[in-house]
Amino acid sequence: MSPIPDPSSTRPERLSGLAPIFAEHIRLLILGSFPSPASLAAQQYYGHRQNHFWRLLGALFGEDLKALPYPERTARVLAHGIGIWDVYQACVRPGALDADIRAGEANDFAALVEQAPALRRVCFNGRTAAKFAPRLAALGLETRVLPSSSPAYTLAFAAKLEGWRQGLLG
Repeated sequence: MSPIPDPSSTRPERLSGLAPIFAEHIRLLILGSFPSPASLAAQQYYGHRQNHFWRLLGALFGEDLKALPYPERTARVLAHGIGIWDVYQACVRPGALDADIRAGEANDFAALVEQAPALRRVCFNGRTAAKFAPRLAALGLETRVLPSSSPAYTLAFAAKLEGWRQGLLG
């Protein structure tokens, strides 16, 4: 007779996100939805090798960010007055797709805004994150939606780059 499986062992675990890349002087914040399994494993934002995030920012800055070690990448982003974070601090998500996010717990945006008095604009990396635009607008911030940097979003790189140029620099 085989044992009855424990139903709790088949439930996806609750995941915790990453700390923000943040400094008091940031003027712009890029918000994603929640780190991918590859990003969580590496403890790095946009850690999946096929994600276009670092390549997009590098093209906008005229620097090869993707070639730099992660601590140098984040230092360069902060030097440009940009912070990075996610809309969810915790959630249940089997797999890597934003569509599978369940029981999401939002980050404390009001506390971040208090700690970053120069922050004026929030750019959302994709539509899932952009669902939080009204919350950030209510805090007095300009909001823009960027094309997702995810490899799952199949828009051509050049089109993504133009969307990022307009969102971040326009």
